[in-house]
Amino acid sequence: MIKLFNSLTNRIEIFKPLKNNEVRMYSCGPTVYNYAHIGNMRAFLFADLLQRTLRVVGGYDVKWVMNITDIDDKTIRGSSIGSTEWLPEMGEQTNDPITNLSLFTRYFEKCFFEDITDLGIDLNHLYATPRATEFIPQMQDLILKILDKGIAYIADGSIYFNVAKWREIDKYGKLYKIDFENFRSGERIDADQYDKEQACDFVLWKAKKENEPYWDFVIDGVNYPGRPGWHIECSTMEYVLLGLPFDIHTGGIDLKFPHHEDEIAQSKAGYGVEPTIFWCHNEFLEVEGEKMSKSLGNFFTLRDLKEKCIDPLDIRYLMFSAHFGSKFNFTFDGLNAAKKARQRVQEFIYELFSDKCGQIEIDASELERDVFNELSEDLHTPKALARLFTFLNKYESESMSEKSKKELIKFFEKFNQIFAVWELGPRPEFCIIIPDEIIDLAEQRLKARLEKNYSEADRLRQIILNYGWNIKDTKDSYVLERYKS
Repeated sequence: MIKLFNSLTNRIEIFKPLKNNEVRMYSCGPTVYNYAHIGNMRAFLFADLLQRTLRVVGGYDVKWVMNITDIDDKTIRGSSIGSTEWLPEMGEQTNDPITNLSLFTRYFEKCFFEDITDLGIDLNHLYATPRATEFIPQMQDLILKILDKGIAYIADGSIYFNVAKWREIDKYGKLYKIDFENFRSGERIDADQYDKEQACDFVLWKAKKENEPYWDFVIDGVNYPGRPGWHIECSTMEYVLLGLPFDIHTGGIDLKFPHHEDEIAQSKAGYGVEPTIFWCHNEFLEVEGEKMSKSLGNFFTLRDLKEKCIDPLDIRYLMFSAHFGSKFNFTFDGLNAAKKARQRVQEFIYELFSDKCGQIEIDASELERDVFNELSEDLHTPKALARLFTFLNKYESESMSEKSKKELIKFFEKFNQIFAVWELGPRPEFCIIIPDEIIDLAEQRLKARLEKNYSEADRLRQIILNYGWNIKDTKDSYVLERYKS
């Protein structure tokens, strides 16, 4: 029995699918205008953790959809002629804005899928990854439905959702408490993203601007060339691919308002039903205790971290070491601790496959029950890992009977279907394990180097060398190798 925190009710509830054993789940995917940063990645890893837990612990069949936003203010700006964000890898720009938009977004879409694959997300688990531009006619159909019901209006070639009219019919502010004291009926906003204080009529169809991609939209014999607003995109793709209502909608907490609030209003106004039963949001990510910002120099994409010789699976493990409902402080000290913790489990798994056995009998089912019970309680990965390490602190794999080791291997095979950060099998012959004391020396040397204490850094290098290891410097990290004379 899996329990999840539902943002719609603000409490933890028992989850039960609407249709038999199938879970239909929608995740707000990337806006493909740049490389996704690690704050974005937390949202995608949260969705992956959830769908894997539903499959493995809940035993459900999961139909997981993650959309690709390839048309919005940011993708239009990045793909525009003469944009400084255009990269040679995208090919040559043309005079056609729609072609340029496609070239621009396809490149960053490809990079996104490469990145999440590196982070252990199995693309085969995704039922569909729809692009917004592939659903323009269906979006227009939904807009027409909302217009026909008198909950939208046309102004200056754009079409807006009438929030005041909707408030006469249903509540607006189900996910996010909105202060309507200063709300002015009829005030419109065209931007896809805006401040939480701006509770205004929002755009469903945005009028064409010069040199922007556009689609024709004929209403009562009049053409309104333009493109869809950001919010209408998800409402349409959910309806077409999953049907309404579906079971779970995930996304970062920053999407509660306006994006998810507007989804609820649009779907209910046009389709007559709210999109989902469970809204599951992950909290923000900070870096070294501060909001991630390029101006602070703490803005990282996965590619930035890989250039520092950081294993993406250490990042995945680190993200899973904190509860997704709490703010997460990403630090390099935490990343190093995650690396060591992940390696410790990996060493234990390798030993399970060795021929060394003892006499101690272990009940692996008790460990599985303890760990999966924690995961069932709102995906509490920190408590699940605590249960695992309590077990590791108590037992050495070499002292266990052959039967116990086989049962533990079955547990780790199941557990790793969720965490997906370990290798299940004997230790590879080429696998070189770096001792903890060498890593500690390397960390001390990195600290000395960053503080420009070069004499201390040289002293520590020599000690590391004396132990038979060579250390190569990168920009903000290092690589350890066995010394070859």
